[in-house]
Amino acid sequence: MSKKIALIGSGNAFFKDEGIGLYGAKYLKENYTFLPEVEIVDGGTLGFKLMPLLQEFDEVIIINTASDDDREAGEISIKTTDEFLDGSLVKKTANEVEIAEMLQICSLSENVANTTVISIVPEDILSVEVDLTQTLKGAWQNYIDTTLQELNKLDIIATKKEQELSLEAILDIFANPSIEHKRGF
Repeated sequence: MSKKIALIGSGNAFFKDEGIGLYGAKYLKENYTFLPEVEIVDGGTLGFKLMPLLQEFDEVIIINTASDDDREAGEISIKTTDEFLDGSLVKKTANEVEIAEMLQICSLSENVANTTVISIVPEDILSVEVDLTQTLKGAWQNYIDTTLQELNKLDIIATKKEQELSLEAILDIFANPSIEHKRGF
């Protein structure tokens, strides 16, 4: 029986850099195919609604932001659940708090996914704008490549599609969603 694997993009697209996890998940969904299959989930600001996802899948990768005053904006970290919950996490946003709480609660359960959290340090999580700072735009490809490398460690083969949907196009989809034109996650 093959493992069930999920990639969860987490964040709030309305607060500039905090949406990068959502943008990353959408970018990977639109630009790659995965074998075996990876379920790509818009985790948004799901908070406690993340619990079933962390219990339904065998492996989960969460991509998001993680505020850290000791690190430069654009720096990426990769942590297991235990490392993520070691007490050093700076929690500046509701989303950062909720993910930490969900991982902590689920870590007490017998049935919980092996979880990896890929976080990037944001520069601006206060501006109400669907966009990324130049710093995070500059770190974008590294963020995507890091996520693909973590998927590869799970024996996932990622194949790039012929037509690429750019970061700018992804940002436009989040800024101007439309059910009629199938513009959403």
